[in-house]
Amino acid sequence: MLNKKKKYNIAVIGATGLVGNSLLEILFARKFPIHQLHAVASNKSIGTKVKFGETLVETQSIESFDFNNIDIAFFSAGSDVSDKYVPLAAKSNCVVIDNTSRFRYEDNIPLIIPEVNAHEIKNYKDTNIIANPNCSTIQMLVALKPIHDRYEIKDIVVSTYQAVSGSGRKGMMELSNQIDSFVNGKEINNNVYPTQIAFNVIPFVDSYHDNNYTKEEMKMIWETKKILSKKINVNPTAVRVPVMIGHSESITIETKKEINIEDVIQDYINCEGLTLMDDVDNIVFPTARSEGSGTDNVYVGRIRKSLSNNNVLNIWVVADNVRKGAALNSIQIAEKLIEEI
Repeated sequence: MLNKKKKYNIAVIGATGLVGNSLLEILFARKFPIHQLHAVASNKSIGTKVKFGETLVETQSIESFDFNNIDIAFFSAGSDVSDKYVPLAAKSNCVVIDNTSRFRYEDNIPLIIPEVNAHEIKNYKDTNIIANPNCSTIQMLVALKPIHDRYEIKDIVVSTYQAVSGSGRKGMMELSNQIDSFVNGKEINNNVYPTQIAFNVIPFVDSYHDNNYTKEEMKMIWETKKILSKKINVNPTAVRVPVMIGHSESITIETKKEINIEDVIQDYINCEGLTLMDDVDNIVFPTARSEGSGTDNVYVGRIRKSLSNNNVLNIWVVADNVRKGAALNSIQIAEKLIEEI
């Protein structure tokens, strides 16, 4: 259990990775009250220096790291690392905020999006673990929370357009290399994705579950039910697109009550962590290139009711999957955590 302090000892596990770098950048930019900062990584990255503001911090090995003096640990080094080391950290009286899927579906571990269910953060005390949802789930539920509060959502149909950064640096490198090969007339090779990602759209993210949905799609189903409501039906199709950073989603929802567009727009204007971009006259809407990279909010546009059902609404949602979809959401959890001590 975390005690109130002026400043906290922080560990970032997976500090050399894409999300780890973003965690360090955002912790510094938001002036999180840090006493000591520890950058932790695998053995192959020992001694690598990572930036924290203008300071270079040398990485330490996860295998020998002592969590006893750490107040909050951010884990972003993959599910296998979390499976092995998160319980050790939690037993050391360190609060863990885990960015992997390892602990998301355990009943006694809160799964948190601060704009949606911050009130559940307090439930960490049984385990000292808080789980960060999947990137696609985070932006979708930030956009759907005000609608659910007013109209009660019954069904969600969502198609994602997910950037290659969702696969880490290796995904970004594969797209870059394939574009270079295409432009220069060279053979295109694929290692990260099952087929060429450059100039292509792949309706497959992660791996297949035994019901022919992908694991990415099942994450959105399980997490929505845990965070928003068990009664909501979620029908997702997860798609990888040749964009570096920024996930986009086309979402259709059906509610129990008739929807009033003016009320939806006003709710979005007042919604924490969300920016409304929906100007039909001037053709303004969010895109991954403009609003999905280097930004902190979730962006919503293309708001329109169904032409045949007054209880159905269509929206377009964009967010930075590395920041709001991972690093920023984790830090916002930590900020809420220390506020409420």
